[in-house]
Amino acid sequence: MAEKKEENNTEEVFHAEVVNPDEFLNPEEIVGSVNFNAEEILKPEEIEVVPEEIEVVEAERLSFPYDEERMNWLKLLLDSYQRMDTGVDLGIRLEAEKRGKKLACHKGCSSCCITHGEIPVYPLELVGITWYVTEKTGGEKRKKIRESLEKHQPGDPCPFLLDHECSIHPMRPLACRQFNVFNKVCEEGEDAYYTRPEDVLRPLKTYIQDAFNFTLPFYGVTDEEQRLIILETGKHHKMAQPMQNMNWKTLIEKMDAWDLSKN
Repeated sequence: MAEKKEENNTEEVFHAEVVNPDEFLNPEEIVGSVNFNAEEILKPEEIEVVPEEIEVVEAERLSFPYDEERMNWLKLLLDSYQRMDTGVDLGIRLEAEKRGKKLACHKGCSSCCITHGEIPVYPLELVGITWYVTEKTGGEKRKKIRESLEKHQPGDPCPFLLDHECSIHPMRPLACRQFNVFNKVCEEGEDAYYTRPEDVLRPLKTYIQDAFNFTLPFYGVTDEEQRLIILETGKHHKMAQPMQNMNWKTLIEKMDAWDLSKN
């Protein structure tokens, strides 16, 4: 955990040792490197006037009571995901109400999973993915995930995309949760973020800030003023790494160790 910092001093706050470092893929294990701007990818919608007739409906929160009891970080992550999901749902309804836009994304549509070469993923999200794959998958899905991880090379599409569906959908990162496209389904090879940004949902600032705020205690940041400064300056985005360039083969070792412990 981070040592207590002087007031307003956040310059070194993210050099803290992360809780349970053995439970996630350490960013130092990254194979290769890609220069990208996570803050720009997750850029929020600055103007968010919600009409009174639009009701804010809280998204269903994922719940793993036993695991949340034994792993404090999991509650932070699930709260973060619920807040993001709530904001995304509201944003989609606002676009339909104000601009007549219709969501084009649907189950089995995986263009963004294939074309996006820079999906930002944060340390706490890596903890969640590692835990979910290691402890919550089984059967044929687990076998396919393992095979995909074995074949994956840096720069390949997301290794968790199986048969055009996300195999870790409940624990997909914030960047994946917020990326939604309107009006028409992406063409093969199209990245709508660049080809038609006006059709890409911008997450509402209040909700994306809240989603990241929920995660900051994991990194040792508990002071409310420090958290506000970090969120407003975007310092938390410096922790993000391209998901496709993680050394996912180390996850196979964790899966095997878990399987062995259950035999």
